Amino acid sequence: MSPDTLSQVLRSINQDLNEEQSYGFESMDDCCIYTLESGEKIIQSVDFFTPIVDNPYDFGRIAAANSLSDIYAMGGFPLFALNILAFPSDDLPNEVMADILRGGADIAKKAGISILGGHSIKDKEPKYGLVVTGRPLKCNLIKNSNAQIEDHLILTKPIGTGIITTAIKKGIATENQLKEVTQTMVELNSNASKVMVDFEVNACTDITGYGLLGHLIEMCKASNVSAHINFDKIKFLNGAFEMAQKNIIPGGSKRNLEYISKDIDFNENIADFQKLMLADAQTSGGLLISCPSDRYEEFLKVLSWDVDAFCIGKIINKKDTTISVD
Repeated sequence: MSPDTLSQVLRSINQDLNEEQSYGFESMDDCCIYTLESGEKIIQSVDFFTPIVDNPYDFGRIAAANSLSDIYAMGGFPLFALNILAFPSDDLPNEVMADILRGGADIAKKAGISILGGHSIKDKEPKYGLVVTGRPLKCNLIKNSNAQIEDHLILTKPIGTGIITTAIKKGIATENQLKEVTQTMVELNSNASKVMVDFEVNACTDITGYGLLGHLIEMCKASNVSAHINFDKIKFLNGAFEMAQKNIIPGGSKRNLEYISKDIDFNENIADFQKLMLADAQTSGGLLISCPSDRYEEFLKVLSWDVDAFCIGKIINKKDTTISVD
């Protein structure tokens, strides 16, 4: 579904929310937040999708890691999860279903949680994901709406999963590219989340379906700021650059760029295929973290013990265009 379609539909719905108890809808944050009468906060998110790799076990792992990412993006830790499964039981053997669920269960175990149940339906093609419930690692959750001017923008994974998985579907990706993109997508954002909580960063979101630019726009608009990023500082998966030059780009990434183009000021040196790379729809992407300038170097140093993170730009004063790209 395109961002424009979803935005129009959501605006048409009258959300009768108790603002003292609930949060998340108005800023397009990664999770909803619900405050119990005791004052304790609960966070919850849900995500599921169709297979992006052929191996059902890897599909289960990727979908589960992707679902958990929203909890980590808000500085939380997961408590438990529920399965969401659609499966064509007349067309595929039960072993495929078992492999999908086993992949999800293995990632849940890695995250230190149990999958306590779920719901399944019969459908024309497989779909899988999790409902994840969590709570804050510390008292305050990290929202996408508190980025501050002069913050440095840190990304914790390379981008390009949409491009590479499209190449896989077309049968033109190499075995090494398949292994790298799979490993990137099954990697949990838990370690990066713990470090950012310790460093008390200002804002965070994870990079998924709306691409790097789409999710950065959400952060900037929620925080009433703008951002400047440098294309050359962004790390991409091996082969993503060459595939994008050949227009091996998913339709969702092209719709992303069309929707956000009014909010972006691209330097004239940025080619059209490079613009699409920045809008590439990600699956189980990294965390995009807005870190205060006085601690970002130490933050990157500590992150580097477990995470291949890198700085891509800065938060700046609010301008007519939300993001500028050099």
